[in-house]
Amino acid sequence: MSATIVEPASIPELAGRVRTVVTRLNRRLRRDAEKGLSPTASLALASLRSRGPLSLGELAAEEGVKPPTMTATVQALEELRYVSRQSEPGDRRVSRIAITARGRQELDRRRRQKTAYLAARLQHFAPSELTQLQRTLELLEKLLAEGPR
Repeated sequence: MSATIVEPASIPELAGRVRTVVTRLNRRLRRDAEKGLSPTASLALASLRSRGPLSLGELAAEEGVKPPTMTATVQALEELRYVSRQSEPGDRRVSRIAITARGRQELDRRRRQKTAYLAARLQHFAPSELTQLQRTLELLEKLLAEGPR
């Protein structure tokens, strides 16, 4: 396979294609795995798992939504018993939202489902395509590691 040289003038087009493909893949994974949960709810659960208990305001800021939106999201997650509220020891007016064991199990289930979806499709790739995909992923990871410019 010969390498294709990307001319600088086509970098914006390449950037647009990367954005489109990543967005479409993300949508497809969410559509199949997140039935019953909004994207905001799923992202909130993941944030609570990785960052620990957060106040409603912190969680809203983390997910880039307004506090009323996060209030409704947290209420829905509470009804499913995926999160719980814990009073702040120094100030009982402030509560922290924490993921429950049930919420962690649900996140794990969704991640397994997404991974299985991708693995099933990757089974049809030739070894050379899998090698190329691995290199592409390394480049995308480098892109993310470099951060905003």
